[in-house]
Amino acid sequence: MKSKINNDFYNDLNDEWYHSNNHAIALLRAEQKVKNQWVKDQIQSLLPETQSILDIACGGGFLANELANYFSDVHGVDASKTSLETAKKFDQTKKVQYHYADAYNLPFKKEAFDVVCLMDFLEHVERPEDIILEASRVLKPKGLMFYHTFNRNFLTKLIIIKAVEAFVPNTPKNLHVYELFLKPEEVWKFLRNAGLKPTLSTGIKPKIDRAFFKSIMTRRLDERFDFELIPSHKLAYLGVATKC
Repeated sequence: MKSKINNDFYNDLNDEWYHSNNHAIALLRAEQKVKNQWVKDQIQSLLPETQSILDIACGGGFLANELANYFSDVHGVDASKTSLETAKKFDQTKKVQYHYADAYNLPFKKEAFDVVCLMDFLEHVERPEDIILEASRVLKPKGLMFYHTFNRNFLTKLIIIKAVEAFVPNTPKNLHVYELFLKPEEVWKFLRNAGLKPTLSTGIKPKIDRAFFKSIMTRRLDERFDFELIPSHKLAYLGVATKC
């Protein structure tokens, strides 16, 4: 029997979104720095006139708060009220508009945004294709949709689930469920079915360096722990698609 994904623990993180170094959220925070830069660079390169951005399942605001430094109209939606409160608290620009909302039924009109982001989210829902369809509904023609998720293979089961549970203290039970991981070709099929054309994607993994091994030994994420983009999609991958 497939385990039920645990999305409730986000409600209890509060400032730990930004400060914890002994929780799986610290891994996401470190990884997000690389993803934030990639998303920002791609937006500025592919759609330089971008104004309106929607970050779906924004959590504590890692992406939305960063993008608000560069773009004028940034929105974030999430189903965790406490996470939204944290996102607002750490929004240094005080420009991001945060909304409590269901990603399956977004409170926005059709074709409202230039850019929509689905980062670290598709592997947390039972119906990812429906999420992509709804995200596409609020995306303008020629707009960009960004995504990040985990591949489904032996390597991700070993590293993303087993190794994180073993080496990262306070990792919530069922933080990830293997059966919800998505192969790249599955995501690309969902995107095409929603009227989007996948254009560019890249893999991502932790850097294997001194900070990596120190983090494993101390079971606390070293502040220098970092991620890097790689060609392989075997572990995790992120990409962008254009609405036709």
